[in-house]
Amino acid sequence: MKKIFLYILAGSLCFSACKKDEEEVQTFVEPEDVAVRNTYDDQAIEKFLNDNYLDSQGNIKAFSPTDASDDNEKKLSELNPVKLMPSGVVYIVKSDAQPTDGVTLDTNSASATATQIRTMIRANYYLATSTNGTVAFNPAGSLINTINGTGSPITDPLFYYVKQSTLDAAAAGSEAKKRSYYEIEGFQEGLKYFKGFANMSDVDKYNLQGVIIVPSRAAFARDAHYNYNGYSLKNISFVFNFQIYKANQRP
Repeated sequence: MKKIFLYILAGSLCFSACKKDEEEVQTFVEPEDVAVRNTYDDQAIEKFLNDNYLDSQGNIKAFSPTDASDDNEKKLSELNPVKLMPSGVVYIVKSDAQPTDGVTLDTNSASATATQIRTMIRANYYLATSTNGTVAFNPAGSLINTINGTGSPITDPLFYYVKQSTLDAAAAGSEAKKRSYYEIEGFQEGLKYFKGFANMSDVDKYNLQGVIIVPSRAAFARDAHYNYNGYSLKNISFVFNFQIYKANQRP
């Protein structure tokens, strides 16, 4: 009888401990208030700027807590990041990676003089979350990566420019009729502060020109958007790391 009682007691204690552990695990819940979402994005961007640096080719790298080789690298926050208002877009120009006589970019996709770009690019996306009082970007997902992927530049990625034929083919009255359904306005906004190379060869070694960080309010916010990868990009922020290999007026 004593043994039975002890088994029941041990089982009860185990159940209570497990229940307590489950109660202590906090799952992030998206805030209903857009202002809170915007605050999370801004705080996570600030942390990202302090936790990462650019390597010699302009790739974004996270500081290692165990490897001393990056101890003398400058944080992104020390590379003169510029925050655009009211969008909250942040851009960083890598000083030694710009063309000497670059092409000015007209990034307004509806403009008669809009620029077609051919770009080597890595674009990751993040959800800024608050966990136990700490606000940070969650692990990255990839929107596009020609650097570690195809190894070749891409012309006019869809999030930069959607063809008129695509808009015309969309169902009447649908969100897919709008450029904002495809294009990330914050990327277009930040790109205006860079110049493109006139005509680099696809086989030329890259030296990424800089970084554009787009908070969710300057991306898709909470609106419907094109299905890029089977994952919802609502409330999502983006980090672009790129070089414009070729810039010319769109035919």
